[in-house]
Amino acid sequence: MPPPLPHAPHAPEAPEAPEAPEDAPPRAGERVFLDVIPGPRDDWFEAGALHRLLSQDWIVTPQSNRVGMRLAGAEPLVRSRAGELPSEGTVAGALQVPPSGQPVLFLADHPLTGGYPVIAVVPVGQLDRLAQVPVGAVLRFRRAPRPL
Repeated sequence: MPPPLPHAPHAPEAPEAPEAPEDAPPRAGERVFLDVIPGPRDDWFEAGALHRLLSQDWIVTPQSNRVGMRLAGAEPLVRSRAGELPSEGTVAGALQVPPSGQPVLFLADHPLTGGYPVIAVVPVGQLDRLAQVPVGAVLRFRRAPRPL
């Protein structure tokens, strides 16, 4: 049997996106932290989906508009249930997840109803900051502290 190979160094990691300052509009490539409140349909996802939402970066894609920010993450959010919900009311800040597993974050001109499950919601107090986030920015979600 041949001798074991020497330990190979790991590939360098991508550099961390710098955090956007709170007192200026964020720019493409900067990281913006947003709080989320889990639910109301987080039970429609696999056990690790909420952790996946909170533990990875989400890039704002060019398909975003005033209706919603289309986000792209390395690992999609996987549902535990097939099919669609009956249409139900939605709010600005809702993170609705279509079958692709890549969330859409509803903005000012969001639809009044939707049929995809909402895994979490950005609190209303952060929606103004959200409106300033450009395509190419990096979003990182964190669980909202209690009470809001």
